[in-house]
Amino acid sequence: MSNDGFVPYRPPRLPMNEVERRARAFYELVDSRRSVRMFDPDPVPRAVIDDLVRAASTAPSGAHRQPWRFVVIGDPRTKRLIREAAEAEEAVNYGGRLPADWLEALAPLGTDENKPYLEVAPWLVVLFEERYGINPDGSHRKNFYVKESVGIAAGMFVAAVHAAGLATLPHTPSPMAFLAKVLDRPENERPFALFPVGYPATDCVVPDLTRKSLDEVVSEPPTPDS
Repeated sequence: MSNDGFVPYRPPRLPMNEVERRARAFYELVDSRRSVRMFDPDPVPRAVIDDLVRAASTAPSGAHRQPWRFVVIGDPRTKRLIREAAEAEEAVNYGGRLPADWLEALAPLGTDENKPYLEVAPWLVVLFEERYGINPDGSHRKNFYVKESVGIAAGMFVAAVHAAGLATLPHTPSPMAFLAKVLDRPENERPFALFPVGYPATDCVVPDLTRKSLDEVVSEPPTPDS
């Protein structure tokens, strides 16, 4: 393979005890993360949000097309429009559009159509997936593995928010087309997730949940016959 267009990549090779320490420290950090629905309205500098988006945008993507767009909202009027539209959709969901098994699964979380945090959190960040790119001449450019790429970026954004000492919630009202309309996004973008971002409220509570153990999420294939 030709090396044209490539640059050296030589990250420091850490000793194994440091690798183990960092792996454990990162696990302990993210294990303390919780999805939060009770936010403090205290302001967070826009520069912080920009750095969180920068971190998320380091995510790998199909053919390096980076098929995402983060729309950052701090204007109270726009946040109110988003809350009203989200609650209207969720009222229909909880009122009968969601199947019974879904409602049963949601019951321990105590969620309903009321989403006051969409106005309380100082920032809303809406992640859009770019279904196709648009070239300077207006023609379309195909993107690859869009949902997989945007999903990785979303996960990195959640981790970055927590690492910064803030909280968020991946909110995915269904359907989400109202977000494209309220935010006046182009046809090639589709809403993927909505993230309120801020400090947890001083009286914040979260469901008492237990994560699956390592044995429940890791498997190894059988040893091939020699």
